[in-house]
Amino acid sequence: MKQKWRPHLRSIILAMLMIALMMPLAGLFFFRVYENQLIRQTESELIAQSAVIASVYAGEVRKAGIVPDRLGAVVSARPNPDERYHPVEPTLDLAEDLIGPQRPDAVTPMVPADAAFVTIGTMLAPVLTETQEVTLAGFRLMDPNGIVIAGGDERGQSLAHVEEVALALKGGYASVLRLRVSDEPPPPLYSISRGTKVRVFTAYPVVVDGRVAGVVYASRTPSNIVKHFYQERGKLVLALVSVVIGALLLGFLVTRTLTGPLQELTERTRRIAAGDRQAVKPLIHHGTSEIAELSQGLLAMAQKLHDRSDQVSTFATHVSHELKSPLTAIHGAAELLRDSADTMTPEQRQRFLGNIIADTTRLDHLVRRLMELAKAKGLSSDGAASTVGLALATLEPRLAKAITFNGEAELLLAMSAHNLGAVIGNLVSNALRHKASIVRVDVKRDDDRAIMTVSDNGTGISPNNAAKIFDPFFTTARDEGGTGMGLGIVKAMLDAHGGMISLVPSSQGACFSLSLPLSSQAVSWA
Repeated sequence: MKQKWRPHLRSIILAMLMIALMMPLAGLFFFRVYENQLIRQTESELIAQSAVIASVYAGEVRKAGIVPDRLGAVVSARPNPDERYHPVEPTLDLAEDLIGPQRPDAVTPMVPADAAFVTIGTMLAPVLTETQEVTLAGFRLMDPNGIVIAGGDERGQSLAHVEEVALALKGGYASVLRLRVSDEPPPPLYSISRGTKVRVFTAYPVVVDGRVAGVVYASRTPSNIVKHFYQERGKLVLALVSVVIGALLLGFLVTRTLTGPLQELTERTRRIAAGDRQAVKPLIHHGTSEIAELSQGLLAMAQKLHDRSDQVSTFATHVSHELKSPLTAIHGAAELLRDSADTMTPEQRQRFLGNIIADTTRLDHLVRRLMELAKAKGLSSDGAASTVGLALATLEPRLAKAITFNGEAELLLAMSAHNLGAVIGNLVSNALRHKASIVRVDVKRDDDRAIMTVSDNGTGISPNNAAKIFDPFFTTARDEGGTGMGLGIVKAMLDAHGGMISLVPSSQGACFSLSLPLSSQAVSWA
């Protein structure tokens, strides 16, 4: 079956790093926001300069004593006349405002400008010239009728027909973007160079005693963003170097903490699948806590699988050995009965038949114990619970008679009465088989667990055998029919229910300590 293509994690991370590196470059393409800021900055500067010139212009109008009737339109009252400040904010926006054509040419007015305003214009002309030399902005001063009285070579001509000037003559501030070159088509709305071929025009009204006394018409080309970037090239190079270094550091961190550990873990799984037991060891670098947890879990699982494989192999060896002995005896006795039927005495025949029956009984007992062990290993608590008192009630009378109980009989354990009774019954049966006459069962609570101690006054367990008592098929009573699986079944049942069992030192007989979790569930006999 053809394997479905999937991208490597390192490829995805490399793509992410490349995108991170390209984002600043892409930002250079989509720099309209920054370019728009340059437009706004230019408009703001023109507003400030125009406001100063308008203030000087208004002062000269008042000095000249020009009466209101000779002024222009009446300006509506401000919304909040009590407020001290009334700022004029820039309004131009490259994304929304249309770029108009080149400014219309001035025209000859039907009526010439008032002589008093011409005089004021002549007085302020040097101010406009000096301001233009410093700010690079162009200025036109107009009288209340829109006739230029100072600035440029259009003195005596009218700009009243220009849209933004007409609005200012009515007392409102106006601004507009216009093309610098008249024979080129307007650039698209989202063009990169949209702000590099435009000029900002502002028309600021001069207000005296609530009437328009004139207009300060200013214009300037905003700063070119490419030129601005060139001027700031040192900072841009430093920023680019910082981005590259940051991307490299990010790549190193991702490799060290993510891709490297994952690749090593993948290699370990291949080696483990091939049977390399040396691969089940901690990673050189765990990386993140999640990968560390994942690797530890996988390696622990692999170790458990190896251990389980060893246990299965050992168990199979023991089973085959335990089954082989009685089968060999049965096979030999059957052959003797077949080959020596004519010469064998009735007593010999009965003895061989008795041996066959004994060996088959032993096999039957062994198989049943194997089934019990398998069942114990596959048990699940399933929320079952019981008290020690209920478990003791499930024991055979001969076993229950040998028990002396002490402790909390009503303590609720996370194990069914049947299973808990089987555990206690196996321990008591072993004790009786080792010549015990009294088996003491003590139960007490320890936080969220119950500690059960089962001790007897029998012959006990020798120090040499203490380490092997929980091994399957280990028994010192094989001649009496012992299979060596009783304690193995007990341990398997306790493991399945989250419990533990251990042999503790005792001055007389054997003493086992059992630990079982407590339960808040209802009592179960299952």
